[in-house]
Amino acid sequence: MAVSCHLVQVASAPGKVLMTGGYLILERPNAGIVLSTNARFYAIVKPLYEEIKSDCWAWAWTDVKLTSPQLLRESMYKMSLKNLTIQCVSTSESRNPFVENAVQYAVAAAYAIFDKNKMDVLHKLLLQGLDITVLGCNDFYSYRNQIEARGLPLTPEALAALTPFTSITFNAEESNGENCKPEVAKTGLGSSAAMTTAVVSALLHYFGVVNLPSSEDQIQENKNSSDLDMVHMIAQSAHCIAQGKVGSGFDVSSAVYGSQRYIRFSPEVLSSAQVSVKGLPLQEVVVDILKGKWDHERTKFSLPPLMTLLLGEPGTGGSSTPSMVGAVKRWQKSDPQKSQETWRKLSESNSALEAQLHLLSKLAEEHWDAYKCIMESCSKLKSEKWMEQASQPSQEAVVKSLLGARDAMLGIRYHMRQMGEAAGVPIEPESQTQLLNATMNMDGVLLAGVPGAGGFDAIFAVVLGDSGSNVTQAWSSLNVLALLVREDPRGVSLESCDPRTREITSAVSSVHIE
Repeated sequence: MAVSCHLVQVASAPGKVLMTGGYLILERPNAGIVLSTNARFYAIVKPLYEEIKSDCWAWAWTDVKLTSPQLLRESMYKMSLKNLTIQCVSTSESRNPFVENAVQYAVAAAYAIFDKNKMDVLHKLLLQGLDITVLGCNDFYSYRNQIEARGLPLTPEALAALTPFTSITFNAEESNGENCKPEVAKTGLGSSAAMTTAVVSALLHYFGVVNLPSSEDQIQENKNSSDLDMVHMIAQSAHCIAQGKVGSGFDVSSAVYGSQRYIRFSPEVLSSAQVSVKGLPLQEVVVDILKGKWDHERTKFSLPPLMTLLLGEPGTGGSSTPSMVGAVKRWQKSDPQKSQETWRKLSESNSALEAQLHLLSKLAEEHWDAYKCIMESCSKLKSEKWMEQASQPSQEAVVKSLLGARDAMLGIRYHMRQMGEAAGVPIEPESQTQLLNATMNMDGVLLAGVPGAGGFDAIFAVVLGDSGSNVTQAWSSLNVLALLVREDPRGVSLESCDPRTREITSAVSSVHIE
């Protein structure tokens, strides 16, 4: 059944890397620096039926179809237009609480703010049913096993050769011999936050609640900030309810607004949403949420010029963030004095790194030639040789700031390890420590660390100038797969077409015809 093109809406939201603020970001007023990436989740929304059936005004329900092509899953739902709840009617075992809550909260937001005229239009849209497809870039998932199974080397080239939106394999491990639900191996880029944000923003745009910026708009300053604030409030609510807890929200915030320095919102702003799980009507909950005092803080941030973010996947599989956070919280309760001291020092190191990165951006602006010259020469050398490259005061200032940033990162890692040891969780496991030390000792590497809550997820490095390709080669020899992810400071974006057709056209245009 052909659906007219203007009724198809595609929105995308980026994955994230939390560079500083792991654990501390859970409590106000600690800040974290979160970089958004070029790995994006896409949500495609269109009507399920071409026209509304004649007897539809008697309907109290509408149909929602959810497709995840990479997981080879399709689920059908009935949505009550009275209380906006959604029920799965297909036999498929696998539920997606993130998308289910995103749909319910987005529809409730439209109900909460529309007047009578707009409500009639919304009703017609809903009665045509919702056809939602979600797709995530390959970077969100681990394809390491597939690359090894094909006997290919662990290189970014091998990853780039995979077709975009490749089907995802499940971990086959069975715990205690019971057939547990298969888990998808992920790289730790925040797939659930990016997916929830993409679905919420696509639906709100489709209903006419917000007007999303296109990728071109984002290059200018955001004209649509109140629209993005609406996406943010609804996506945070849906994500927290799906997770069953109110997290710090940095992952959703960066999915909406892009790279930033973030301080969390007070959890109380979502208390009515937590009550709704106990039966308060969703529309009232959303009115409450939209009126609530959202006191999070975010300021624009991105890496200084001529620096590149790299991510590498060691062959150990991801870690469960909630269980590690739980262990750290228990330790804080059991040893308040020691834990407070560690947190204070960690917070100081975080602030020091942030200050040096700001200073480097400023030096780049004020002394571009000196800055560029230092970045080029230091990119070919280990850090202990960097100071020798400075022949004038402005170059010396750049090197001092680079070395200051390195020291701050070493401080962050030291206090994170201390915290992990005290709490009995592997925040920077021994295998990661060896790998990070080796990485920080490579030519042109400024920083290396475990992002976010740490554990066995991908590691990150920030490298100078063109040293990235040497680092990825060195990683390959250490059995680390360098991912294709880079920093991209854009947040949520309206896309002009289905990303799969775009990939096909670019592939076709690269075919050489004799």
